[in-house]
Amino acid sequence: MVLNALSREKILSYLLIAVLAATVFIFIYSGLVNEPIVAVVKGKSMLPLLREGDIVFITRVKPSEINIGDVVVYKTPMGTLIIHRVIGIVVENNKYYYVTKGDNNPAPDFLYFVNGKGIPYERIVGKVVELNGVIFKIPYLGNLALMIRNES
Repeated sequence: MVLNALSREKILSYLLIAVLAATVFIFIYSGLVNEPIVAVVKGKSMLPLLREGDIVFITRVKPSEINIGDVVVYKTPMGTLIIHRVIGIVVENNKYYYVTKGDNNPAPDFLYFVNGKGIPYERIVGKVVELNGVIFKIPYLGNLALMIRNES
């Protein structure tokens, strides 16, 4: 069966509506369970991999499931969420610490380290979801959320 241009447009419209509905559902669910499962990228520290307005999905993992090269989300002492890559891991007395750095930043995140070891696992929100080694993201869709936040 050959699809005509109108049918392709309808299919794309339905697909877009489905993606938007799923995204809205995820944001609502995330707010209800009080645990972020999605995040909107803000800033330029992870360029070119992640751009402002990209939506990424986060999954909780055990400390041993975070590896060098993974992109994680962690909470600063002020409560800000940061999305950066793990470039080193320190295990001391069965406690995990992660050295992180934005791909576009010149140096690791020293400001948030504990005793020079790295970000403690207790502050790790989760790992950004990858599919076959590629970060799963929805480009640009988060720009709407960023605009709404700035107006409040």
